Amino acid sequence: MIEFWLCAGLLILAALGFLLIPVVRARKFQAEEDRTALNVTLYQERIKELETQHAAGILTAEQLRDGRDEASRELLSDTENSKAKASVLGRKVPLIMALLMPLLGYGLYMHWGAIDKVEQTLAFADQPQTIEAMTERLEAAVKDKPDSAEAWYFLGRTYMAQERAAEAAQAFEKAVHLAGRDPALLGQWAQAIYFAGNKQWSPQLQSLTDEALKADPEEVTSLGLLGIAAFEQGRFQDAVDSWEKLVAVLPENDPSRQAIQGGIERARGELDPDAAPVSPEAPVADKAAVSDDHQLKVKVELAAALKDKVKPGDSVFIFARAVSGPPMPLAVKRLTVADLPVEVSLSDADAMMPQLKISGFDQVQLVARISRSGNATQGEWVAQPKAVASNSDDIQQLTIDTAEAKAQ
Repeated sequence: MIEFWLCAGLLILAALGFLLIPVVRARKFQAEEDRTALNVTLYQERIKELETQHAAGILTAEQLRDGRDEASRELLSDTENSKAKASVLGRKVPLIMALLMPLLGYGLYMHWGAIDKVEQTLAFADQPQTIEAMTERLEAAVKDKPDSAEAWYFLGRTYMAQERAAEAAQAFEKAVHLAGRDPALLGQWAQAIYFAGNKQWSPQLQSLTDEALKADPEEVTSLGLLGIAAFEQGRFQDAVDSWEKLVAVLPENDPSRQAIQGGIERARGELDPDAAPVSPEAPVADKAAVSDDHQLKVKVELAAALKDKVKPGDSVFIFARAVSGPPMPLAVKRLTVADLPVEVSLSDADAMMPQLKISGFDQVQLVARISRSGNATQGEWVAQPKAVASNSDDIQQLTIDTAEAKAQ
């Protein structure tokens, strides 16, 4: 913002210069006119002096003629020099400036003229403190880059967290249109439509969940949604079947297993009211397994060649995503360039959503990105992605050294 106003001030000074130059030139032209008048006066005095000397017999007629010619040549020479100087100042300089100023203005505008993007960049520089602030940021991101499937996905997740299911459904629909009919995206889209429609099942929802589960029979959001819908409609056996499939594909240490198992027991209780209730103290999963949250250790460094190109406050995003699976990050950590080099741990506790966790995939891809705007989906420099086993105990090394293509 400071650079913009500085350039605007310089352009104003340049405009004032055009107003002041004619004043300065007028004074110089006045001096030239005074000088020309002086030369004419001197010429006349010189001629008068020659004629007096000729009348006194000091100069011959030939000497008088030579003296007049010499005085005329000197007067002509002074006049031509004056005109030449005036011509250079009066034509070339204004013409050059007239040509350069539009080009200079255009160049400055192309560099700093998009004031809305400047303001958006400044807005992204700070970490949002509330979910409302995050929503505003994501809405600005999709407005600026409407072809970013990741931005639309994150916006949909944020809307769901605010119970704005109808808007979430629209965001997920955009993400599906841009990223393709990924089963995980289809499941999120169907879930948003379901809650936006007051939990009323529809042919569209059936079509979306069928498509998602056909492509991936273990798609967790669709399985969970089918169980919820069946339970709400009193189809308790269908709810048990869907939720049991979901529990079977969730990692053993997934904290959501307990809630799902509780739903299964409730549905079974509806099927057989005389069955003994499940003790609330009965373990649903092995407690040691639930508390065992494996951590993937990542060390991130900045290439020496980039140290002069980044700023300490630039955002650094370190995330893991599935090698074969949905494109959305499974876990994310946000730091700044000032924190580099740094060693962080990515685990299920850093999951973006409960159904998608690092432990649920055999191979994950590690990525580190620097984003001056604070946008996790787009930045200036990135480390070469690295695929590793999700249960690896080794420290994974990432070096941010590559300029990121604008299309990414």
